[in-house]
Formats: sequence, structure tokens, C-alpha cells
Amino acid sequence: MSQMPLTPAEGTTAPVPIPPPTKHELALMIWVAVLPTLTVLNLLLGELLAGIPSALRTVILVTIAVPVVVYGLMPQLHSIRRTLYTRRAREVH
Repeated sequence: MSQMPLTPAEGTTAPVPIPPPTKHELALMIWVAVLPTLTVLNLLLGELLAGIPSALRTVILVTIAVPVVVYGLMPQLHSIRRTLYTRRAREVH
């Protein structure tokens, strides 16, 4: 059974296909998420972790930072990118 392509309803615009981020965009998004996360964690936990060896302190900070970035900040940054990309694509047309 062949499927008919979906077309937008009359009076609406077709959805803009959003390509995945380039490696440069992804690198920037990760940097934007990681820098403030590590800064805040260091400010909040710096004194508490001051006496702990550097390697263990890093493990603790990474264990907290990675879920914050992956599950909290990156989805938000992808959403912002999608909004900007869609807005830019609609302005061109």
C-alpha cells in the first residue's frame, strides 16, 4: 500500500525540516551548557570538596554535571536551536 505524502492544511505552512546540528553547533551548545554548570557546581561545592583529592573531586563534579547537562540543559538548547532555525527558515520564504 503506497502512502500519500502529507501536505499542510490549507492556509498553513509546511513544517520546516530541522537538520541535526553540525559538529561545530553541537560543540558550542555543549560548551554553553557545561561552562555554567561547572561554574555553579564549583561555587556551591568548592569549600565542601576542598580537602578531597583532585581526581575524586572531579568524579563527584562530573557525576552531578553530566545528568544536569544531558537531561536538563541540552534539550533546552536543542529547543532554542529548533526555534531559531524555524524562525530563520520562515523569514527566508
